[in-house]
Amino acid sequence: MKSKFENFFQGIKDSSPLMIPVVPFGIIFGVLAIDLGLSPVTTIAMSIIIFGGASQIIFLQLFSGGASSLVIFSSVGAVNSRHLLYGTVLSEHLSNLSLTWKIIVSYFLVDQAFAVSNNYFKKNTKDNNKYFHLLGGGMNCWVIWQITTIVGIYLGSIIPEKLGLTFAIPLTF
Repeated sequence: MKSKFENFFQGIKDSSPLMIPVVPFGIIFGVLAIDLGLSPVTTIAMSIIIFGGASQIIFLQLFSGGASSLVIFSSVGAVNSRHLLYGTVLSEHLSNLSLTWKIIVSYFLVDQAFAVSNNYFKKNTKDNNKYFHLLGGGMNCWVIWQITTIVGIYLGSIIPEKLGLTFAIPLTF
């Protein structure tokens, strides 16, 4: 059985190649949020609370289009509903965790962490500390997402609005 730290750092290592597309996506989000008039604090808070790139971009697109709060929240919820499937798939591996740990792990259950940890869990069924792999992968993505969002906020504050970067929203999908 591997230690918690070994699993955690293995999660970081395994998810790192999947962080390459996260970098431009996070920067685009930060730039667009500022371009659409969100404050830096609101943009960072959104990244921390929602922590879902596709959901955040959809939020921006609907918000900039003047959609109602109901449409925005239901759309963000629909996009994030895939995490329910991720949780269902991983539930057999995480069933022994306390409710507190399940909540913590679920916050970091993003696409990239799920992709690498699902395989890792299947290969290490007897390891009681395997959930630290998911934490490592998820925290790796979280840190990179927050940093690139901040870079995008900075770039968004220096890029002139007349460049019209809102075209980048549909291009990300």
